[in-house]
Amino acid sequence: MEHARTTDVLIVGAGPVGLSAAAELRRHGVRCRLVDRLPARLPYAKAVGIQPRTLEIWDRMGLARAALEAAVPMRGQLIYVNGREQARIDLVLPPEVPYGFAALPQYETERLIEEYVGGLGTFAERGTELLSFTQDEDGVTALLRTDSGAEEELRVRYLIGCDGAHSTVRKGLGLSFEGGAFGEGYMLADVEADWDMPHGYGVRSMQRADDGSTDDVLVCIPLPGNGRYRMSTLVPPELSEQGVDRGPAQGDGVAHGLQSGGAPELSHIQAVVDRLAPTPATLSHMRWSSVFRISHRIVDRYADGRVFVAGDAAHIHPPTGAQGMNTGIQDACNLAWKLALVVRGEAGPALLTSYDAERRPVGEEVVGRTVRHATKGIEADPDDPRTIMLREAQLLIGYRDGPLAGSPHGSADALQPGDRAPDCTGLAEPVAAYPLRLLDILRGRTAHVVLLYGADAAGLAEAAETVRAEGRPPMADGTGPDTVAVLAREAEPTGLDSLAVAGYRDAAGEFARLYRPDGPTGFVVRPDGYLGTRFPLADTVAALSEYRAKLSSPT
Repeated sequence: MEHARTTDVLIVGAGPVGLSAAAELRRHGVRCRLVDRLPARLPYAKAVGIQPRTLEIWDRMGLARAALEAAVPMRGQLIYVNGREQARIDLVLPPEVPYGFAALPQYETERLIEEYVGGLGTFAERGTELLSFTQDEDGVTALLRTDSGAEEELRVRYLIGCDGAHSTVRKGLGLSFEGGAFGEGYMLADVEADWDMPHGYGVRSMQRADDGSTDDVLVCIPLPGNGRYRMSTLVPPELSEQGVDRGPAQGDGVAHGLQSGGAPELSHIQAVVDRLAPTPATLSHMRWSSVFRISHRIVDRYADGRVFVAGDAAHIHPPTGAQGMNTGIQDACNLAWKLALVVRGEAGPALLTSYDAERRPVGEEVVGRTVRHATKGIEADPDDPRTIMLREAQLLIGYRDGPLAGSPHGSADALQPGDRAPDCTGLAEPVAAYPLRLLDILRGRTAHVVLLYGADAAGLAEAAETVRAEGRPPMADGTGPDTVAVLAREAEPTGLDSLAVAGYRDAAGEFARLYRPDGPTGFVVRPDGYLGTRFPLADTVAALSEYRAKLSSPT
C-alpha cells in the first residue's frame, strides 16, 4: 500500500456535481483531489437541461460563455394528449433574468467543467475508486484503489461524496435513503429526427385512457445538432419480456439510472414515434440508447461530521423539469464556499452545519415536485404560470428560514436575507461607455461582496471606509477593496471616481426597483449569489458583526 498523501478535500465522483465542487473549491484556493472509478467520461446525453440559475452560477465562475456556445436554447414545450395539442408552454422569464433555459448533453457539461477545473490545476483521477473511509475529530482517512490496481491511503480534512445514486460515501456513512421507485422502465435514445417541429421546443406526447391514466408517452428534448433530440419513452413489452429493462441488481436495492445489458434499437424508438409523434418523423443516426429506471429518494441528512453528500448521492427523483443535475450543482456551490472559509480558518466548523439546513429542504421539495409532475404532468400544477416558470428555472430557491440569514430590514415584500440576489441592468461606471449588469460586477469574485446604496456620495464614502475597516475575513479574503465593497447609487456620478472602492451609478433605476432599499442601505451578497444580510448604512458595523458571528455559529 502506498503511503498517505494529504490534501484539504477529497471529492469522490467526477460527474457534473463533483466537478462543480472541485471548480468552486479551487476558485477559493482550497486544495482538493477529484477521483472517479470510471476510466473515462460516459458519452451519454443523460441530464440535458441547463437552468437559468445554473447559468448565473457559471457566469460568476467565468464559465457561462463557453456553455452558451455549446448549448442550444430551450424555448418551450409542446404537450399533446391523444394526438391533439393540449398546451404550449413558452419558457419566458422576466427581463431582468440574464439567461434563459438551455439544453446541453451531460457529456458536454462535464467536458466544459473538467476543462475549467484543469485550468485551475486540478485533474480528475479516473479509474480511481474509493474503497472505504473512516473519520475522526481531525480528518478523514480514505482508502483508494488507483487505475494501476494499487491501494493508496489518503488523509484529508474533508470528504465529499458526489458518487451518484449508488454512492459508496452514503453507504459508508450509513445514511438512510428513503423513498420509492417507479415500476416502469424507460428507453432513452440520442437520435436525429426528420420532422417539422419548431426549433428549440421539447415535445411531450401522451396516450391517455378513459380513466385518465397514461399508458404511452414520448418525450423529446432538443440537443445541439441538426434535428437531434434525446427521446425517452416507456420500454415496450417485448423488451421487458427479454429482461432488457432490468440491469443487474444493486446491493443497495436502488434501481435508478442507466441499466446495463441490452439496449433498445432504433426500430424500438421509431415505433413509438410512429404512434405518438404529432407530425410524421423519420429517425436516424442513433448515437446511443439505454434503459433508464427511476427512483425517488432522499437521505436523512446531507452531512455527518467531516463527510458530506451532494447530488444524486443525496437525492434522486424523476428527470421531469431537468431539476436533478442543476440541484446537485447548487449543492456543490453551497458547500464549497463554506468549506473554503473553514479550511482557511476564516469561519468556525459550525458553519458547515448550514449545508444540510439549507440544502436538504430544497432536495425534499424537488423530489416531491418532480414526482407529482411525472405522475400528473406539469400542466396540472396548481400554481400560476409565472411561479411555475420561475420555480422550474430554480430562481425561487432561497434560505430565509436558514441559520445564516441575517435580520430582516425594510418592507416585508422587499428582498431579504436568504433570498437570491437578482441580476440587474443599467449600472453606469465613470469610465465604461456602456451599461453594466450586476453580474459584471460580481463575476470572478470568490468573497462576500458588500453593495452600498444611497444618494449622498459623502455618506457612501464613509460607509465604504467602515466596510474596509471591518473587512476582516470572511468579508474580504484579502484580495483588495473591490472585493470588500462595491458601490451602487442613484445620484449623479459626482464624487464616485474619488472613492477608494469601485463606484457604479444605478442609472436605469433597476437596482432600486429589484432590491428596494429603504433609504441608504447595504447588502451582503454571499459567494453563492444569495443575500447574507441587508442593513441601514448607519448600522454597518453592527450588521457586519452580526453576520460574521452567524458564519462561525449558525443558529
